[in-house]
Amino acid sequence: MHGIDVSRWQGEMDWAKLRTQGANFAYIKATDGGDHLDPMFRTNWKRAKDAGLKRGAYHFFYWCRTAGEQADWFIRNVPRDPDALPPVIDVEYNGESSCKYCLSRAKAIEKMQVFMDKLERHYGKRPVIYTAPDFYCDNLTGEFKDYPFWLRSVAAHPSQVYPGRKWLFWQYSGSGLSHGVEGRIDLNVFHGSEEDWHRWVARG
Repeated sequence: MHGIDVSRWQGEMDWAKLRTQGANFAYIKATDGGDHLDPMFRTNWKRAKDAGLKRGAYHFFYWCRTAGEQADWFIRNVPRDPDALPPVIDVEYNGESSCKYCLSRAKAIEKMQVFMDKLERHYGKRPVIYTAPDFYCDNLTGEFKDYPFWLRSVAAHPSQVYPGRKWLFWQYSGSGLSHGVEGRIDLNVFHGSEEDWHRWVARG
């Protein structure tokens, strides 16, 4: 079961064509930090559903804002839709950010937990954690064993890059091509069969 993740940078997309090309699901950028809404979120949120894709929203976490502020901002902008996929917290290093906060492993885990607890209470679904190899190695190895993970690994299978970690989604390309989108797009796959997918979606 393959899917995509998108943000404003993909611009206008032909969602119906993406569905016919085999996209089963989409994670859509919703918010950053405590005050930024992706300008394409509401359009993509509606069009993805209209085209028949299962879709969920993700939040890019800023380490210089409080977790509570960020959770409130996400909740304010992302509808509580029982058909949506669980929300995602995107945790990684961002060299382009003006935030130069040097966080400890313990502080990162604490902030993530506050954010995820608030989202789980509101949406009734356990959030998914998206991360990349360097951030994972420094902060998340052995942590959050009861949470589903979405792992970025474009050079090797996740079992090699994240040894011992169970995963739900694998982002295997950051430069995919697909009809319906101009330019490059991230490509992902669900870990399991089609039957597993439908069971997971139904369980929420």
